[in-house]
Amino acid sequence: MTCHLLQTRWLGRVNYPEGLGLQEEIVTQKRRDPTTADTILFLEHDAVYTIGRTPDQASLRGTSHLSYPLFQTNRGGQATYHGPGQLMGYPIIDLSHCGQDLHKYLRWIEDLLIEFLRNFELSATRRTGLTGVWIEDRKIASIGVGVRHWITMHGFALNICGDLAPFAQITPCGLANVTMTSLEKETDRNVTVAEAASMMQQLAQSRIHRLRMAAEAHTINI
Repeated sequence: MTCHLLQTRWLGRVNYPEGLGLQEEIVTQKRRDPTTADTILFLEHDAVYTIGRTPDQASLRGTSHLSYPLFQTNRGGQATYHGPGQLMGYPIIDLSHCGQDLHKYLRWIEDLLIEFLRNFELSATRRTGLTGVWIEDRKIASIGVGVRHWITMHGFALNICGDLAPFAQITPCGLANVTMTSLEKETDRNVTVAEAASMMQQLAQSRIHRLRMAAEAHTINI
């Protein structure tokens, strides 16, 4: 099987609708031309709340009290907050080259985040039945994805630094009494989102083969 490239891009500060529109452009391009390289967009959003495709919006606790705009979007999952100090990673990856295994894809994202945090001597883990990454009982990264024709969009939000107070206006990811944390809070180190993005770009490039491994092995066996 031909090994498809992985491109990574650091976009800096991007508002939510613009970031969503860029993802949709790349998804459309990949559907038209399957040789288009897989891409991960790394960026930071202006403050915003989002919620996925669900009729249950109790995690918003209403909307009139929210300090920032709200967008309903085409990912899975409950309400969350994005804003300055948070690294967003949006992989646009054709899972038809990765065994068409959504669960493996989610575990791959979690593994990237866990390995990234290990570089800061943080012992991050998953929690059974819950998508995301945790430091003990504190949540440091959220994951919400969308998949169309086996092409992914949306992705992860990793709290690097900055104000976590906006999470208190919602029930993050629908989890009652969850405590949100950040790299800055856990390590007392001053790391910028741009620095974190640079590290994550290198890590994703070096680990993409793990996502494609099952599909490549299957092709070899045919």
